[in-house]
Amino acid sequence: MRRFHIPFAILLLTQYFPVLADPPAGSSEGAVTDATVITTITPPVIVEGADPMYVAPTLRDRIGRIWAPVLINGQGPFRLVLDTGANSSALLPSVAQALGIPLHESKKVQLHGVTGTAIVPIVVVDSLEVGDLFLDGERLPIVADVFGGAQGILGGKGFQDKRIFIDFGNDQIRISRSRGQAAPLGYSTMPIKVTNGQLLMMDIRIGSVRAKAVLDTGAQQTIGNTALLEALVRRGREATDQAIIGVTMDIAHGKSIPVPPIALGGIEVRNMRVTFGDMYIFEQWKMTREPAMLIGMDVIGTLDTLIIDYKMRELQMRARR
Repeated sequence: MRRFHIPFAILLLTQYFPVLADPPAGSSEGAVTDATVITTITPPVIVEGADPMYVAPTLRDRIGRIWAPVLINGQGPFRLVLDTGANSSALLPSVAQALGIPLHESKKVQLHGVTGTAIVPIVVVDSLEVGDLFLDGERLPIVADVFGGAQGILGGKGFQDKRIFIDFGNDQIRISRSRGQAAPLGYSTMPIKVTNGQLLMMDIRIGSVRAKAVLDTGAQQTIGNTALLEALVRRGREATDQAIIGVTMDIAHGKSIPVPPIALGGIEVRNMRVTFGDMYIFEQWKMTREPAMLIGMDVIGTLDTLIIDYKMRELQMRARR
């Protein structure tokens, strides 16, 4: 069965994570500082001027985003959400229409999201290009418009030798071939494991609790599994109910609690709430038995700069000052 991951979900906000599979039979990016840097969600920040076109930070009243300017069949650029939790790219119906690409109604795939699955049509594109990434002959699923202005998803396929530079303060994203560059002065580093499906896995700490984590730039909201919730609740955390709507439009229910500082290498992110539950995606990733977390843009967007180096298997991060 062919699988594609494209994560996203809507948490009365939005969170995304997809995996694609053929439908069931019968269904028609110098020195490294070791000191801990604290990143805290602070009182409201006033931003003047035009909104960023592609890369925006997380602020008190807005979750950040990472969009990439992508050429499809030589046309565009189209704004696609960079989704490190997805192993395939995906498009909105309006993009296919703009490109004059017919939907293959007879050829469908099974989309696996945070909260459930759906059978969706596909389109075939001749080329998809951004920076040093070039893909041809791609089968892309058509997904619902839940991206707040973006026109689809840029998944992890083709990233295995790439370095992605993301500057939240200057609205910049660069996708280039990795040349093994060391982290710049003032950056903290963190080792990652890149799975066969191009997921970025790492070991993190939430307060005194150790957990496995997936870095998912396609998810707005950070979510945790039930095992992590139980570990945190034992330490006196109080939970409230929270509903989550995924890209497949299935609804899941979870518990939202304030969590201790989330440690990412030498950086700590404080004052966060995380929603926990038996989300479908944790079953797909086989992350149900031990504490695990999907780290979304509410946490990632608190950084000043993020570099994901797939070839070096390393995150290079600079905290916001």
